[in-house]
Amino acid sequence: MKIETVVSAEVELLTAIKKADVSVLEKMLHDDLLFNLPDGNTITKEFDLDSYRSGKMKVDSLEASDQIINIIDDTAVVAVTVSLKGAFNNNPMSGAFRYIRVWKQFDENLKIIAGSCVALQ
Repeated sequence: MKIETVVSAEVELLTAIKKADVSVLEKMLHDDLLFNLPDGNTITKEFDLDSYRSGKMKVDSLEASDQIINIIDDTAVVAVTVSLKGAFNNNPMSGAFRYIRVWKQFDENLKIIAGSCVALQ
């Protein structure tokens, strides 16, 4: 696995999130994904996809910075700061969040198998 591949996957992911492109997200998220939200709740792939399908999750702007990528065999760990503006369930949300995502290589595809997010002050 190359760093360039992971960088491309991260760009594709953020673009899919901005566009609420469920078909791309479906392909990139592993079926057994677990993701911890800033409020401490853990969500699954289906919960995440449903929030985009239903229109509950709306992203107006998204910008990544301070990205660190470590590659360990067929797995990549990405730490990245994301400035986000949007709404969830019609509740406005905005701010900077620090994400950690774990990508794993499956045949030709990289998939996110785990992650978490914390709000930055």
